Amino acid sequence: MSTERLHLWINGQRAQANGIRVGDIFNPATGKVIRRVPLASKSDIDSAVAAAKAAFPAWRETTPLRRARILTRFRELMEQHREELARLASEEHGKTLADAAGSVQRGIEVIEFASGAPHLLKGEKAEDVGRGIDCHSLLQPVGVCAGITPFNFPVMVPLWMFPVAIACGNTFVLKPSEKVPSCSLRMAELFKEAGLPNGVFNVVSGDKEAVDSLLNHPDVGAISFVGSTPIAKYIYETSARNGKRVQALGGAKNHAVVMPDADMEFTTDALVGAAYGSAGERCMAISTVVAVGEAGDALLPLLKTKANEIKIGAGNAAGVGMGPVISAQHRDRIVSLIDSGIDQGAELVLDGRGVEVIGNENGFFVGPTLFDHVKPSMDIYKEEIFGPVLIVLRADSYEDAIRLINANPYGNGTAIFTSSGHWARRFENEIEVGMVGINVPIPVPMAFFSFGGWKTSLFGDLHMHGMEGVYFYTRSKVVTSRWPAPAEKTDNTLVMPTLG
Repeated sequence: MSTERLHLWINGQRAQANGIRVGDIFNPATGKVIRRVPLASKSDIDSAVAAAKAAFPAWRETTPLRRARILTRFRELMEQHREELARLASEEHGKTLADAAGSVQRGIEVIEFASGAPHLLKGEKAEDVGRGIDCHSLLQPVGVCAGITPFNFPVMVPLWMFPVAIACGNTFVLKPSEKVPSCSLRMAELFKEAGLPNGVFNVVSGDKEAVDSLLNHPDVGAISFVGSTPIAKYIYETSARNGKRVQALGGAKNHAVVMPDADMEFTTDALVGAAYGSAGERCMAISTVVAVGEAGDALLPLLKTKANEIKIGAGNAAGVGMGPVISAQHRDRIVSLIDSGIDQGAELVLDGRGVEVIGNENGFFVGPTLFDHVKPSMDIYKEEIFGPVLIVLRADSYEDAIRLINANPYGNGTAIFTSSGHWARRFENEIEVGMVGINVPIPVPMAFFSFGGWKTSLFGDLHMHGMEGVYFYTRSKVVTSRWPAPAEKTDNTLVMPTLG
């Protein structure tokens, strides 16, 4: 039986790649190749960008109301096919069906937000800024935009980008991770079914050749990216050098501060879900706990017990709480970091190495792993592990915890667990991190707020979705107008005009 071969999506239809290079798509639970995906060449990228460029003038002239109606139909189709998309995401990524369905829903919420385009794209107006002079602003589309998305959220992260860009009147080229391309291709089909004109949305899978072709293409005006910090920095620098606007979201080392007055049962449940959900392959996963004072001794036994109760297996199996990681190479990297934690003196409380799942012995599994008494000098603290490894550091005081987090180069998400409004209020004001949770372990904002971190977790000025997403995918134009009476004369002056 031959392995299914996928396609590209260019100009509203399936397209074959010009090159011969292909990539293998694995089911991480079985370790087997289930599909093959074409790796787009420069000529494929040129074709996709050309289709988007050709479609742009007509789409720009389409009224925001008509764009919103198409987005609304797209949202309805996404709702109808939510289970199908969740199955695809689970199959190619490994996450559980329930987790995949939840991420699909969070993506759909961005389409709902973008469907408000007629309101979102309203500018501002001021009358009589000078005698007989009015001033107003316009939000106009950039042109051809591109998105480069990671493997961990095959539906949600692309939906952070293209619905907002398209609602704003742009056309779009999406380069999903070659490990999980099927959801993006299916969404392209649904978007066309919703009435989207050909060329407005294109999907081209690929590797570095495809990425570099987008970054260097003169007809691409804006680049959005989510991935690791080294690649985010490369995306940002290359795009900026080529005169493009760019938002590049990088890596994370998300800390949760646990104060001694926290409800330990509640806190433990929250931390276990945040650390081990999706096998830790979330940019907003809590990977680091900072236990203040006696909180550590109360917390550790509960963390160990609850983490040890998680059922591991294939994402589509009943009762499974945690699936595999994305690849054998990533599994081996996680295991090597666990080894380094032991070698460097951290206390291994729960060991997830060597886990075997009956019936899925060749899957890419790592069990929940827990370390205590970790030091900031250790590799398991300094590296973004991106796996089911939770580390605990001890701090003598709240102030020590804040200093530790603010000294970390990442600034994506963080949380504090406390029953004190005093500590919570100080935390939200003093912490140097972009997204903050108060007794909320994964503070991912709703679609009408913006998503993004600080420091090396973000390269660029504007975050994703919300109004910052609208501002990223539009250019502001300010118009100052005057309509003099037929007989009115204006003084000829060479000095700077003042309107007040």
